[in-house]
Amino acid sequence: MSDKIFVFGHQKPDTDAIGSSMAFSYLSNHRKNMKLNTEVVALGPANEETQFALDTFGLELPRIVTSAKAEGVDTVILTDHNEFQQSISDIESLTIMGVVDHHRIANFHTASPLFMSVEPVGSASSIVYRKFLEEGLEIPKALAGMMLSGLISDTLLLKSPTTHPTDFKVAEELAEIAGVDLETYGLAMLKAGTNLASKTAEQLIDIDAKTFELNGKKVRVAQVNTVDIPEVLGRLDEIKSAISAYIEAGHFDDFVLMITDIVNSNSEIVEVGTDADKVEAAFNFKLEEGHAFLKGAVSRKKQVVPQLTDAFND
Repeated sequence: MSDKIFVFGHQKPDTDAIGSSMAFSYLSNHRKNMKLNTEVVALGPANEETQFALDTFGLELPRIVTSAKAEGVDTVILTDHNEFQQSISDIESLTIMGVVDHHRIANFHTASPLFMSVEPVGSASSIVYRKFLEEGLEIPKALAGMMLSGLISDTLLLKSPTTHPTDFKVAEELAEIAGVDLETYGLAMLKAGTNLASKTAEQLIDIDAKTFELNGKKVRVAQVNTVDIPEVLGRLDEIKSAISAYIEAGHFDDFVLMITDIVNSNSEIVEVGTDADKVEAAFNFKLEEGHAFLKGAVSRKKQVVPQLTDAFND
């Protein structure tokens, strides 16, 4: 096996998964002490929002891999995730050297001690940025732009309840290094990810989807951003049909889709599966034709998954 270490974010990578892994790989290779031989890789293609960020800062998506062992690599560092079902296919057989994350810890174990940085902040990129400061290492402009993009994406331009008080300063400082106006760039980047009309229903429901094990049930929770919820709901039959096929193919119990209005900070929740009653209990609403409005909800991590977890455990 090679002495190379892979650094990567989760499957179906979003902007923070790509930005935080790119930046942390660079940091690992250039720090003054304990330099590593890492390569940043991706576990899937870039979505339109992430591609906008990459194009803006003149970067290319890291090469896509599906198995570390197949690449001759047996040691990895995870960013923006820790749950094994969200990671690389052979994660169970790999040595996990480190984790940089801002999510819950679940379905995670290692045979050996590791470096672990998990903080309740708005993005994994926020954590990586502070690690650059701790090292006293200059941040390349393009990587500052990608970390900024990850923070903007995960906090919906600092409007999500997942935004930590420290994230505002992080965003300002990263925007200065990247040479962009925070509000102007942030809104343009978020809007780049809302072009849903050109996508098939199958593509739409899998843009940003994660699997969660909730009290023995296999639940897929997906999110799409839009500036026009009614336009997306106009395709509801098509979307529900695609979800049903997805559930059957992946042996899921339920599929919950968040259709999030990035301008007004609300979501429509679509549920397909065997536990509609638990989804209704989670959000104290009544599903009509498989969907319901959830006022003020923009964060899967804070406003959907914990509530589902509680409801499925009852």
